[in-house]
Amino acid sequence: MERNSGILLHPTSLPDTPICGTFGNPARVWLNDLAKSGIGVWQFLPLAPPDSLGSPYSSPSSFALNPWFLDKNDLVRDGFLAENIENFPSNIVNLEERVDFQLANSKAKFLSSSLVDYWEKQNVAIKKEFYMWCEKQFWLEDHSMFMELRSQNNNLPWWKWSDNFSIYDKKELANWKKHNEKELLGHNLIQWHLDRQWKSIRELAKNLGILLFGDVPFYVSKDSADVWSNRSLFSILTNSDTYLQSGVPPDYFSETGQLWGNPVYRWSRHKANKFKWWRKRILRHLEQVDFLRIDHFRALEAFWAIPGKDQTAENGFWLPSPGREILRLIKKDCGGSLPLVAEDLGFITSEVENLRDDYQLAGMKILQFAFDGNCDNPYLPENIKDENWVIYTGTHDNSTSLGWWREMNLERKEQIKERILDYDNFSSWELIRIGMESKAKLFVAPMQDLLNLDDSSRINKPGTIENNWSWRLTNNNFNIKAALKKYGDLAETYQR
Repeated sequence: MERNSGILLHPTSLPDTPICGTFGNPARVWLNDLAKSGIGVWQFLPLAPPDSLGSPYSSPSSFALNPWFLDKNDLVRDGFLAENIENFPSNIVNLEERVDFQLANSKAKFLSSSLVDYWEKQNVAIKKEFYMWCEKQFWLEDHSMFMELRSQNNNLPWWKWSDNFSIYDKKELANWKKHNEKELLGHNLIQWHLDRQWKSIRELAKNLGILLFGDVPFYVSKDSADVWSNRSLFSILTNSDTYLQSGVPPDYFSETGQLWGNPVYRWSRHKANKFKWWRKRILRHLEQVDFLRIDHFRALEAFWAIPGKDQTAENGFWLPSPGREILRLIKKDCGGSLPLVAEDLGFITSEVENLRDDYQLAGMKILQFAFDGNCDNPYLPENIKDENWVIYTGTHDNSTSLGWWREMNLERKEQIKERILDYDNFSSWELIRIGMESKAKLFVAPMQDLLNLDDSSRINKPGTIENNWSWRLTNNNFNIKAALKKYGDLAETYQR
């Protein structure tokens, strides 16, 4: 990739639709606005279905797309829904400020049932195309069964279902499928149409010269189709308990560490089948994007394993990961290239750095971490000696840059004073300019920073469960196109 600039904005945040952004006109308008402004990269969070709190990092499926993104208007335009289909909900009133998760889920169910009801009106060629697509998706049947069973079990996790379903009994499931064909068709149709609509968005991005930058979590949720249907690949006991769970050790920020709770991988089982699941997972994501960030990359070298019943991460221990073998095989699968970015934040050792560098993966630098008064801080722009980096003002887990500045004490502000053009009237554009100037090949800023928004607009605050993942761009966010143009002009100034 040539020297470039990008914006971090999840599709949920796209404006001009009720409830949630979609893969239809909102995404097309966004891409065209990026292209007009000379911005070359669109980065987003995982496109997978979110958990009950809206997080795409704890998905019920590693392979599916989020049903919230399905665009009804495009379905009507393409003849998959009746032109006179009612709006959902019928009494929409000011639903554009935040994503309403409950409404988004209800809308997805409405579209699913509507697609099924209209399915018999589709011609033979369309049906053939659909069934051929389904046959190629090795993950689809398990995903659709899992989502429907979870719905029929009041959204309880799979280990609380009746035994004949929780243990993934193929004979029981085959009988159950016969009685739930209509419901399973709905789940399959949703995923097919999402795939179709995203392919159209990807083609538009390619034609406009915009690269799509995706994201994949390292771990998967225990309550997922992946774990339910592949229990032997994860640290799950026969009674469904987790015997080793994920997290990170205690550090300067937390005396007890971070307990994430996902089951860790049973690497011996993955190795036995040449890491087939992992390779298919990464290739599935790379079908959707031009390059991909691997979240918590350090766990490809070694991971923090915590006893399954522990309530904190304090008693965990390091275990090795077969990262080199996995990356070697993925590189082979990709024809010799490896379009991955390593999220190498946190406790990083020389072994992790060697793994990243030996496969020539770009790492990440966060400007909000740079100004602590230490001249050897690795996030300082002058300490970024080569170009193989992606530099950010902040990520989805950070404060907005304006929020970061307002929380900073006076002593730290003084340490950055000489770098700020207008110290008395700080705006996010100060950090954006510093990032643009850097040697890093790619600079990315969250859209909130282009609009100089405070922390009331941040998309996620780790360790909390309220008001996350729901922020949206609206017409109240000042002049979006003016901010994009300013960003593009700055990128041109710094030859990005």
